[in-house]
Amino acid sequence: MSYVSGGILYVDGVNGGVYDAGVPGNFYGTPQSGVVVLSGGHLAGSGTISSGKMVVNSGGSVDENITVSSGGSLEFENGSIIGYSSATLTLLSGGTLIVDAGSQRYTGANYILSGGTISTYKGPGTITWTSAGGNLVVESGAVLQSQNPVSGPSTIIVKSGGELSSATLQSGNALAVSGGSVADITVNSGATETVFSGGVASRQTIQPGGSVVVDSGGALIQKGANGSGNLANSGSIVVSNGGVISGGATVGGGVTTVLNGGTAKDVVAGNAGSVGTVVFSSGAILQGTTVARSGGTVSGGDLASGASLQVQSGGMASGTVVDNGGVIDVQAGGQTYYTTAGSGGVINVDSGGSTWYTVVDGGTLNLSGGGTGTNDAFVTNSTTFTSNGGTVNLQSGYSENRTWNVPASVNLNVTSGAAITNAVISSGGVVNVASQGAISGTVTVQNGGSATIWNNAGGTIDLQSDDNAGLTVSGLASGGTLTTVITGFSGVGPGNSDSIDLAGVSAAGASYAYPSDDQVVITLASGANITLNIAGVKNTGFVLVDDGHGGANAEVCFLADSLISTPSGTVAVQDIQIGDKILSYTNGVVAEQTVVWTGHKKTTVRSGLSDDMAGYPVRILKDAVADGVPFKDMLITPEHCLFFDGRFVPARMLVNGISIFYDRSITAYDYYHVETHHHAVICADGMLTESYLDTGNRKTFRQEGLVVALRNTGSTWEDDAAAPLCVERSFVEPLFRNLELRSQEIFGAPVCEETVATTSDPDVRLVTEAGAVVRPLRQDGGVYSFMLPPGTAQVRIVSRTNRPVDVIGPFVDDRRELGVAVGEINLVFASGKQNIVAHLRTEKPEGWYATDANNAAVWTNGNAVLPLEEATKNPMGILVLTLCAAGPYLLTDHDEKEISLVG
Repeated sequence: MSYVSGGILYVDGVNGGVYDAGVPGNFYGTPQSGVVVLSGGHLAGSGTISSGKMVVNSGGSVDENITVSSGGSLEFENGSIIGYSSATLTLLSGGTLIVDAGSQRYTGANYILSGGTISTYKGPGTITWTSAGGNLVVESGAVLQSQNPVSGPSTIIVKSGGELSSATLQSGNALAVSGGSVADITVNSGATETVFSGGVASRQTIQPGGSVVVDSGGALIQKGANGSGNLANSGSIVVSNGGVISGGATVGGGVTTVLNGGTAKDVVAGNAGSVGTVVFSSGAILQGTTVARSGGTVSGGDLASGASLQVQSGGMASGTVVDNGGVIDVQAGGQTYYTTAGSGGVINVDSGGSTWYTVVDGGTLNLSGGGTGTNDAFVTNSTTFTSNGGTVNLQSGYSENRTWNVPASVNLNVTSGAAITNAVISSGGVVNVASQGAISGTVTVQNGGSATIWNNAGGTIDLQSDDNAGLTVSGLASGGTLTTVITGFSGVGPGNSDSIDLAGVSAAGASYAYPSDDQVVITLASGANITLNIAGVKNTGFVLVDDGHGGANAEVCFLADSLISTPSGTVAVQDIQIGDKILSYTNGVVAEQTVVWTGHKKTTVRSGLSDDMAGYPVRILKDAVADGVPFKDMLITPEHCLFFDGRFVPARMLVNGISIFYDRSITAYDYYHVETHHHAVICADGMLTESYLDTGNRKTFRQEGLVVALRNTGSTWEDDAAAPLCVERSFVEPLFRNLELRSQEIFGAPVCEETVATTSDPDVRLVTEAGAVVRPLRQDGGVYSFMLPPGTAQVRIVSRTNRPVDVIGPFVDDRRELGVAVGEINLVFASGKQNIVAHLRTEKPEGWYATDANNAAVWTNGNAVLPLEEATKNPMGILVLTLCAAGPYLLTDHDEKEISLVG
C-alpha cells in the first residue's frame, strides 16, 4: 500500500498501487514533497512536478501526463516503464528529465521540450521541440536519431559514449559534441556546432550562415559514408589549435579557417564555379591533398612532407608555403599568388597554369609547356629568389617569352625540348641548357655567373666583363658547330680575358682559322673541326688552354726580369727584341738562335679558382733544382715547361710547396714570350726551359719591336717542338720526388703543412627531374640499388667529386672533376630488366666523360644525366648501378684545410 514517509510518497503495487498526483501534493491529507514509484507501483492521470523530485524505480511505471517545471525533476531508473499505455512528459524551463539506460519506453510515450532539460542514457522516444527551446543531453550509451529542434534557444549536448545522427539545427540552436559522436547533421543559418576534445563529427552539412567550431582534441570528418565524396560547407568552419578536419568541400560562399596548430587533411575549396575559401593561418598543419577547384581559393598554409596542394582550373591559391617534401601542383587554368617554394618544396606549374609573385627560397619550381603561346605555364617577372637560392626547371615544350633574372645560388635548368628566351645570370647563378634544349633570345652571363649549354642550343650568350669564365659548351668533343652566337668576348689573354670551356675537347695540337671576323674554326689533333660563332673573334684572337678536365695547350711565358742567356751574357726577357741572338741547347751543343717574335700579356689572378687554374705564378727558389739552378728565384707561369732528361715538363706538375710553389702574393703581372726560328731549348735564370711555340695563339699577345718575320703559324707539339712534351706520371713523379727530397734537405721541412681529410665514400644518390633526391635502397660493394618513383624518365647521378691532381699529387696530369666510374647499369622491373647504355655511347648525355679505351667504365663529373629510355612504360623499378671506381675525395675545400705543426 502506498504511504508517505519523511515527506516522500512511496507508491507500491499493493491494492493496485495507483497514484494520481503531482509534486508537491497530498496523499489522503498527508503532504508530500517527492514521489518514489516502487516496483509494481503505477502513476496515472495528470500531474505537475513543480519542485522536488519524482523517481520511478525498477518495475514502476508512469502512464500519466506529467509536466516538470522549474525546480522539478523526474527520473526513470533502470527497469522502469515509461508510457505504460500512453503518457506525455512536458519539460518546462528549469525542469529536468533523466532517462536511465535500462528504462523501458512504450510507443505511446511522448516528450515535449519547452525550455527544460532531458538527460538520457538511451533513446527516449519522440521529442517535440518548442520555440521555448531546452536542452537535450545525450549521455553515454544513448543513441539518438532525427532530432529537429525549431528555431530558438535549443541546445543538444552529446557526451562521451553518446551518439546522435540525422539532426537538423535551426537558427538559435546549438550542438556541443563533448566527447561523443554525431553524424549527418545539417547546420542551418544562425545555428552553431562545437566539437570539443574527444568529440567526432561526421558528414556535417553547413548551410550559409551556419557555423562549426572544432576545438582542441575534436575532429570533423567530412567524407562520405563510404569514405568517398565530400560534405559541403557553405557557412563557416573554424578549426582551433589541436583540432582536426578531414575532407569536406567549402562551397557556396563558405569559409573554412584552420588556425595555428589546427590540422586539415584532404580539404577542398570550391567546386564547378561555386565559390569557397579555405584559410590557413600561420602555424596551421596541412596533411594529405588540399584541392582548390573551380571557384575555390586556398589562402596561406605550409605544406610539409607528404602534403600537397592541387590548384585546378578556375581555382586559386595565395600565400602558401611549400617545403620539406611538400608539393603544389598548378593545373591548366589554375593560378597561384605569392606562393613560396622553401627548401625541399616543389611547385609544379602545368601547361596552361600560372603563378604570380612566386618566391623561390631554396625549393624547386617546375614549369611545363604545352606547345605554343598561352599553353605554356605562365610565370610573371615578379618571381623572386632569396639568398637560399633554389632550382627552376623549364620542362619539355616550355617557351614563355620573358626574361629570367638568375641570382646567386639559383640553378635554372632548360631541359630537352624546352626553350628559354632571355636571362640575366648574376654572380653565383647557374643556367644549364640540356641537349636539345634551346635559347631563343639572349642569355647574359655576368662575371661570376655560369652557363652550361650544348652545341645545338642556338640563341646568343653575352659575356660581361673582360675575365668572364662562366660559359661551358658540351657536345663538341668530336667536333661540330656551336649554333649559339657568343658576344662580349674580350680580354688580352688567360687570366685577363673571357674564357669558354669546351667540355671534353683536348687543347693539345689544336690550330685555328678565321673564316670571318666573327667566326673561328678549331682543328683538333684528331683532325675534327669545331666552329664557333664569336662576335669580333678575329680581332680578339682565340686560343685553347687546359680547362682542368682533360687536354692542354701550354702557353710558354716568362715573368718580367727573367734573365735569358745570350752570346753576350744574360738579358732581361722584357728587353729582348726581334733579331736579337739568344743561346739554345741541343744534345749538349750550344748554338745561337735568332729571335723572330716577342710578345707579352698582362694577367690578373682569379683567386676564386684552384691555385693551378687561378693564374698565380710559380716561384722556383734559387738552387731548387741543383746548385746554381736556377741561380736566382725564378718566376714563370704554371704552364711554362722546364727541360729534364730530353723532355719538357709543365712547371705546375713539379710544385711541392717548399722550393717550388704558387706565389699567392702576386695577383697581377706581365709575362713574356720569346720565339726563335725553330722551337728551342733555351736558358732562363740558369734553368733550361723552352722558347715560344706558336700553335695559333700569337694574336692574343701584344707584339714587341718594329719588324716581325712572316711565317706559317700552324705549329704543333708533335711536329715542331724541340723536345717532346711529357706529362706521364711514370716520368714526372720521380722528378717531383727528387726535387721534393732536395727541398727538404736544403730548405728544411715547412713550418706548417696542410693536411686534408679524405673519404672513399662517393655519397652517390639520384636526383629526379622534379628535384626529388633518391638515396640507395641497398649497397653491396660497388653495386648500388635505387627505388625509382613511378614514371621516372630521367635521373641525375650525383656524387662527391675529386680532381686526381688534388688527391694524388701535381705530378698527375688529370685536373678533371671526377665523380664515379660507372660500368653496367640495369633497370629491374617485376617483369624483367633492361640494360641502360646511354653512358656507353659515343654521344653521351651531359655530365659524362669520354670512354677510356682501356676501361669499360665511364667517369661522371659528379652530376651526370642518365636517360632511362623506355623505362617510363613501367610503373616502378629498381635502378642498379655498378661503380667500378670512386674516390678518394677531399672532405673540405682549400680554405678549410687543417693546418698542423711539424717538427
